[in-house]
Amino acid sequence: MDLLGRKKAKEQTEHTDALEAGASDVPEEPAQTPAGGTTPPKGRPTPKRSEAARRRGPVPPAPMTAAEARRRRKEMRTKMSREERKADRIARRAEMTERRERMMAGEEAYLLPRDRGPIRGFVRDVVDSRRNVLGLFMPAALGLIFVMLAVPSVQVQAFLSPAMLVLVLIMVIDGFIVGRKVNRLVDEKFPDNTESGWRLGFYAASRASQIRRMRAPRPRVNRGDKVT
Repeated sequence: MDLLGRKKAKEQTEHTDALEAGASDVPEEPAQTPAGGTTPPKGRPTPKRSEAARRRGPVPPAPMTAAEARRRRKEMRTKMSREERKADRIARRAEMTERRERMMAGEEAYLLPRDRGPIRGFVRDVVDSRRNVLGLFMPAALGLIFVMLAVPSVQVQAFLSPAMLVLVLIMVIDGFIVGRKVNRLVDEKFPDNTESGWRLGFYAASRASQIRRMRAPRPRVNRGDKVT
């Protein structure tokens, strides 16, 4: 019993010496919890997960090319749930529809590079204001091909081959006339034009060869209107 008493007295002496050596070595008591048993407020609301995700790092720069944009969309889709992928697909479809509608309406920012500029718009107006024989090329060619497949006889084949050649010749002549007319009117309206006449003529002929209701962007003038 005496040994146990000596051990206890020794421990009390060591604890007293530690207190006298410096209170900095003794850990501070934790803050008392209020009577309600709740943790005191931190002074600011806890951030949401979306806010925490935004704070993780800087936003990556916008993609420079279409291939890079497709790659990023593919990487994002692999991290999405099924509902998120469906919502993203619906949103992209609506965006594409809106862009196409604005392109068909002729808004400059949504046009293809080949269709931009006042000169190209003037060329489209000139082509859309006249009746072009080139517009009959696609229906006539499809009709001849259908007849060749439906009636595979030697007499019909002998008749359709020259008819196809004549049709191509007529289209070439009409395309040449359209190109000449377009270049003449462009030189009169835009004397400082530096674009080659061959490119403008090819652009006019390619538009004239399309069916009117399938042209993009939509025609702004009616047939027979005077374009100035």
